[in-house]
Amino acid sequence: MQMIPRNPRNGIYPATDDYVHAMEVSGAARFLFVSGTMGLDPEGKAPDSLEEQLSLIWSNIRRILAEANMTTDNIVRLTSYLRDASYAEANQNVRIAALGNRRIPTTAIVAETLVPEWLVEIEVVAAACDRWPARSSHRAVAIWLLSGGKAK
Repeated sequence: MQMIPRNPRNGIYPATDDYVHAMEVSGAARFLFVSGTMGLDPEGKAPDSLEEQLSLIWSNIRRILAEANMTTDNIVRLTSYLRDASYAEANQNVRIAALGNRRIPTTAIVAETLVPEWLVEIEVVAAACDRWPARSSHRAVAIWLLSGGKAK
């Protein structure tokens, strides 16, 4: 799979250091569309602080990606829903830390969340080139390998 950032230099405003205008993805075999994910603990409770919620959001996103045998390296698009515009910088900083040196298309929207305690909600799209079984047992892996890596 190849991911190519697309940032035109003429006729459009420049992308900043924390995102790209577009990401061309070729050779992807699987896409994962992740619902808006909140900073909730396993009991469904939101901590009081923005920092704790952002940390939980990324922990939850990593767990969801892992269920599909993906990581944050597979994220190709991200949308943040912020309850208040003042959360933008903290959200940006945590996103940059979570993605490392990778820059992807992002959008931040200020919106009222369904529950006032939910300060930020993030949805992502991820892509992968492999056809590895999402829930792999030893038997499933062996069958996958014997089939030449073709999805059944």
